[in-house]
Amino acid sequence: MKRNYITFSKNIFIPVTNVCRNACSYCGFRARRPEDAYVIGMKEFLQLLQSRGAATEALFTTGESPEDAYFSSFFNDRVKEEAGCSTLVEYTKKLCTLAIAHGLLPHCNLGIVSTEELEELRDVNASMGLMLETTAKLEAHTNSPGKDPKVRLTMIEEAGKLSIPFTTGILVGIGEGREDHIRSLEAIQSLHARYGHIQEVIIQPFWPKPLTPMWNRKSPRVEEMREIVRAARALLPDEIAIQVPPNLTSPKELIELGASDLGGISERTVDYINPEAPWPTEEELRRRIAPFELRERLPIYPRFIKKRWYSELLSPLIARYADEEGLRRHDGIERF
Repeated sequence: MKRNYITFSKNIFIPVTNVCRNACSYCGFRARRPEDAYVIGMKEFLQLLQSRGAATEALFTTGESPEDAYFSSFFNDRVKEEAGCSTLVEYTKKLCTLAIAHGLLPHCNLGIVSTEELEELRDVNASMGLMLETTAKLEAHTNSPGKDPKVRLTMIEEAGKLSIPFTTGILVGIGEGREDHIRSLEAIQSLHARYGHIQEVIIQPFWPKPLTPMWNRKSPRVEEMREIVRAARALLPDEIAIQVPPNLTSPKELIELGASDLGGISERTVDYINPEAPWPTEEELRRRIAPFELRERLPIYPRFIKKRWYSELLSPLIARYADEEGLRRHDGIERF
């Protein structure tokens, strides 16, 4: 069904840790030196929750498998000290539970996790995510075991088997070719055809980061982004939203080619993955995409609310925030 509006969500962006086993050539988020390693503490986290503003989503992003990373001892000591935890999933689950208690719907992207860990996180997440990035094997991923396309596709499939509303996407400009974009989109479409769990596909351009091996590589051209959005809309079923990040793209021209969602923006936190690209405000977004209508959604899309693809733990918050269409309630009658 064709949408007659463009959606976005309001979130707080929570970088749980930048300790990561992968060493992607383009990533500026991962800690490269011991002094740069970071794990969010409980005090800092609670301060974020208390200053969340109008956000309804808690977006949790982490490095992948920090227990197996070069700075694993730092990570392990910190999560044990902060919450008596021994794994990323255990610690993040505690943070999600606190976020729910403060009125936020969690969305976790922790990199590769096992089926058992997906099951553990499912009840405390309104949706989850993992960027496929590409089905191609690239030089940029030489030192990144978690970026094996087969491993990523397997996890996306396992999320489908568990009926988890899921976000994925492709990263454009990291060494893949045009035919790889099509193969990647077709792989996503194939999984969705079996499980029906993909709620949105992000088309995200590479942005060069200082002190990374790919610092001198250029971002993809506007015409390439246009071509991929056009292909994504033709290949994917209408029920899957095509998302373009408004701090990294010119959204209006991509909306005209089939994009229908602008992802999450935050009033209180930066984009820790792309800190050099500030979020636009809601008012700026409305101006930039006019005459298209902008409407706020939750981290779980309306069709999954109707299917009740969420836990009883999240039910009160979804009832409180969702209107009759499954979008964000703005009639002044939030149900408690």
